[in-house]
Amino acid sequence: MARGQQKIQSQQKNAKKQAGQKKKQGHDQKAAAKAALIYTCTVCRTQMPDPKTFKQHFESKHPKTPLPPELADVQA
Repeated sequence: MARGQQKIQSQQKNAKKQAGQKKKQGHDQKAAAKAALIYTCTVCRTQMPDPKTFKQHFESKHPKTPLPPELADVQA
């Protein structure tokens, strides 16, 4: 292999560049999406982002179960 050393240097340079790009990017989409899911259904443990969606879910999936008190005044 005539370019063995050059290949290794190129790989190291690329790894350093990729690490810099990842650090510059800051956050990932999965963590942000997971943080947005703050409401959890007490019956099925499904997570929802806002109370309106939570109330719609509860009324459609669990119609026989009484509505939780935090959803009583939410407009769906």
